[in-house]
Amino acid sequence: MTEADTLPKLLYRNARAVPAEIALREKEFGIWRSITWAAYEARTRAFALGLRQLGLGAGDVIGLIGDNRPDWVMGEIAAHAIGARSLGLYRDALEEEVAYLLRFAEAKAVIAEDEEQVDKLLNLGAELPALRHILYCDPRGMRKHEDPRLLPVAELVRLGEAAHAAAPAAWEAMVAATQGDAVAILCTTSGTTARPKLAMLTGGALVRHCAAYLKADPKGPQDEYVSVLPLPWIMEQIYALGWGLLARMKVSFVEEPETMMADFREIGPSFVLFAPRVWEALAAEVRARVMDASPFKRRMFDLGMRQGLAALDRGGRSALADQVLFRALRDRLGFSNLTSAATGGAALGPDTFRFFQAMGVPLRQIYGQTETLGAFTVHRPGEVNQDTVGTAFTPEIETRIDTPDQNGIGEILARHPNMFAGYFGAAGNDDLRDGWLHTGDAGYIDKAGQLVVIDRVKDMATTAGGDRFSPQYIENKLKFSPYVAEAVVLGDGRPHLAAMLCIRFPIVSKWAERNRIAFTTYTDLSARPEVTALLQAEVEKVNAGLPEPQRIRDFLLLYKELDADDEELTRTRKVRRGVINQKYGDLIEAMYRGDATIPVDTSITFQDGTRQRIRTTLRVVSLRPALQQAAE
Repeated sequence: MTEADTLPKLLYRNARAVPAEIALREKEFGIWRSITWAAYEARTRAFALGLRQLGLGAGDVIGLIGDNRPDWVMGEIAAHAIGARSLGLYRDALEEEVAYLLRFAEAKAVIAEDEEQVDKLLNLGAELPALRHILYCDPRGMRKHEDPRLLPVAELVRLGEAAHAAAPAAWEAMVAATQGDAVAILCTTSGTTARPKLAMLTGGALVRHCAAYLKADPKGPQDEYVSVLPLPWIMEQIYALGWGLLARMKVSFVEEPETMMADFREIGPSFVLFAPRVWEALAAEVRARVMDASPFKRRMFDLGMRQGLAALDRGGRSALADQVLFRALRDRLGFSNLTSAATGGAALGPDTFRFFQAMGVPLRQIYGQTETLGAFTVHRPGEVNQDTVGTAFTPEIETRIDTPDQNGIGEILARHPNMFAGYFGAAGNDDLRDGWLHTGDAGYIDKAGQLVVIDRVKDMATTAGGDRFSPQYIENKLKFSPYVAEAVVLGDGRPHLAAMLCIRFPIVSKWAERNRIAFTTYTDLSARPEVTALLQAEVEKVNAGLPEPQRIRDFLLLYKELDADDEELTRTRKVRRGVINQKYGDLIEAMYRGDATIPVDTSITFQDGTRQRIRTTLRVVSLRPALQQAAE
């Protein structure tokens, strides 16, 4: 690593050490296509030399937008090779978000996957004065455009290959000139409270931090990984690029987001990272399929889960549960070959965590931020605890609790040798003080020395009666239900807790069809009294396991799903509570006022710009009588 301290240097090294070994796979037209290290380097080299032919170089910012593809990682490494900085954009980002990030970073070029992404850039017109080149990978649908900035990636590759033929030594010199302490990546933060910041990450810090992570969770060329999380996210940068290049872990790319799980099962990876929302969706999908199964299969599922969870509580595995349920379930999900699995990006509910642990999935929590180059803690083998996020990778990584209260709870601080280099374009870095990153998360260190994360400091809430609670903890318990897609728990400064729930439409609609309940749209289905009763039973189950002051007393079913496009969620699916409180303030006030019903007359905007008027009446479900009876 003293020699290969940048991603281009690692790629160059691998292409010479094991040129014929498989580095990447991509599924295209239903067929898996393998890419060797030699081919990986050759196309990246063509990208880099082509970019230089276009006049791009040191200090320039090059954006990338689209699905996870080999061309994305090759384009990113190529940008680093010419001394430029890469900026990943989420594929589902709206034009306004794209314009803000590219304008703020003064990006001079963007590598876009297809017509959909190119259209976003062209529609912005004069809003992006610095943008000189739009390089597109998929030529379908592009003939109608005549913008001079447009250039197919195939032509970029041709330019690069011609440049290599003219000067064969240029690539090697270019790679050798890359410096580990130079900023290589502009990585967006989650942006839960405002627009995302751009954290500046150096290539050397990324490589060194990946090496520290690999000490805690070793990987090698025998390991398989399927890249399904968005590449702009820091953890996908760690795995698909850092680990892929450092450990030579094989990285596969699915054909389409819709075929993700089918493609995932075909590869049968040995390692997987899913965000909590994906683990929750998988658990919900399993439980939904069980509902459609025969009575015998439902009994076998219940037996397997009881045996598996009981064995988990004893610190072991149930052979009976594995035989009747879990072996087939792991195969169905593509988890049969897993030797390591992780969840990160937000808190995962303990019920969901236990569900997969009992199944035999070697699931572990990780914790970190973009500013710390992603995760810096993980569960060690034999020390997995669903209530904690483990311990630091190495002794060089330090964590402490700032100004803890009488229970040891305070803000989590972290520092290590491979932190971010500051925020791009920011006058100051208020979150970084004396080398310590103030994470903004509340937590404590337990007796075993493991870090426990409770919630965001700003989201920790206290009722009017003085009872403290974590909205996120209760929300995660609610989302273990297969019928609940999103939950927002309220109650800060209020007399009691309330909640706004979003139904998981695919599963609730299937339940409604089976029970002969007619409906037309999401709004119509969520307003059905039978659905309200179904969700009431789920809330009551959660309430039964909570202390009385933390139980939900009122809830309603929202008329629409929470959406990142409406700024209600971040692109990593975290709730933006400030937006929720502002946007749905009237509903919240009506709930706490004691209204039994709330009329709604509003409109929603779809991705294609069309608007739809929604007129409905929301029913507020009060659980106070049930709670009072339980208390008595």
